[in-house]
Amino acid sequence: MREADARGLRIGCAPDTFLGRAWQTARLLLDEGAIGKPIGGRATMLTRGHESWHPDPEFFYRPGGGPLLDMGPYYLTALVFLLGPIRRVTGLAQTAAPFRVVGSGLREGSRFAVETETHVVALVEHESGAVVTLTTSYDARAEESSFELWGMEGTLALADPNYFEGAIGLRGEGLESFATVPPRAGPVGAARGFGLADLVAAHTEGRPHRASGELALHVLDAMTGILVAAREGRMVEPASRVEQPRPLSKTEVERWRSAR
Repeated sequence: MREADARGLRIGCAPDTFLGRAWQTARLLLDEGAIGKPIGGRATMLTRGHESWHPDPEFFYRPGGGPLLDMGPYYLTALVFLLGPIRRVTGLAQTAAPFRVVGSGLREGSRFAVETETHVVALVEHESGAVVTLTTSYDARAEESSFELWGMEGTLALADPNYFEGAIGLRGEGLESFATVPPRAGPVGAARGFGLADLVAAHTEGRPHRASGELALHVLDAMTGILVAAREGRMVEPASRVEQPRPLSKTEVERWRSAR
């Protein structure tokens, strides 16, 4: 990032899924006050690990891997887009098994060592005051992705932030079930690379792009902070800061529709 700044260059970075209709609609609902003041939420990514299907899975279990650094960027990027930048983090983590067994391919049955945490539970406090619990695991005998935001007047349920589209549920105060909310914002058919398209448009228009290096650095900063907090038993404040990305305007969505 320092090198890019020195050269007057932009950096774009995945994920850009928060530019999809599910997440743009969620941001619109929050901005409209659909759940009142957001106070917290929970995000969960559970899987039994990748060795059952990946023929060469060791890198998922080495330093720099693990469920938080693998899938956490999707969840935390969505959280920053919806709730704003992160003030501080803490967490607990464990490595449930010292080794794993390759489950497919030419090396099926071979064992390899696990060198990083495989179950991480984090508390993420946003500058807005909202506090979210994030759980990522390679140890659960489950396949689950869940994402909820709680406000003083309602709850918003969202799908997997690994995808642009997904179901949106809204439950108001006193209601026992979620009502399905149709998408009302964002581009139809957005796919991988939409963040790059926004970067190019932003460069032309002289405005900040959304899936930026600054955003990615802030999310990475928070994730490494969670792991440090878990190992050292303390709170960690990210050294970086980012402005909350702006939602896509109707004009930008129409331009995208026309370009397609």
